[in-house]
Amino acid sequence: MDSTAGTHFPFSQLKTVRQVVSNGSAAAFWLSLSSSRRFLKCSPSVLASNSLSFGFRPLSVIGVYGKKATRPCPCGYLGHHSGKCQCTPQQVARYRRRISGPLLDRIDIHIEVPAVAPDEIAARSAGEASSAIRGRVAQARERQIARQGKPNAQLSARGVEQHATPDQAGQDLLKQAISRLGLSARGYHRILKVARSIADLIGDEIVSASHIAEAIQYRRISGG
Repeated sequence: MDSTAGTHFPFSQLKTVRQVVSNGSAAAFWLSLSSSRRFLKCSPSVLASNSLSFGFRPLSVIGVYGKKATRPCPCGYLGHHSGKCQCTPQQVARYRRRISGPLLDRIDIHIEVPAVAPDEIAARSAGEASSAIRGRVAQARERQIARQGKPNAQLSARGVEQHATPDQAGQDLLKQAISRLGLSARGYHRILKVARSIADLIGDEIVSASHIAEAIQYRRISGG
């Protein structure tokens, strides 16, 4: 959990900023203590926006890729193998409500990363080599560029409908997910986008029910 100027944030915001053009008077305003605190309490209303201003002229290019992390509970030990967590369900629910639904809705994948037990850390397991994973990802990206001229992450809603439409079984499963999980239109398109990427990693041309099911699992953990 980040702590800045006495203000605690339940998650970190990481963005790729390739170019920032500063403004003299605005920069001086930014450096003042009271103003910096005021700005630090704010966050972009739309992720991956192409025009955001924090006391500077609009940031010219902002990458759409990033990650956000939060502890599972106020103490950070919920589900830990040591059993240290003493948080009540009410405290956990109150803590998680600090992250707004619209923010979660704009994140493609929600996953839990549990602490690894000491025995598992010490054990040597023969996992897949990073070079093999990198090659598979590169091939998937090449498929995306050949099919639609851009990566799946940059597809518009119309592009998702055109290139990520699932088969009939996948559509039926997605309809059930919309009803049970209360997905928004944005959440619907993000599931399709992730499912399209899963299919590309495997090498499948058609988005099937299995791809949709896996993509849905990546949103259910944090209730998105």
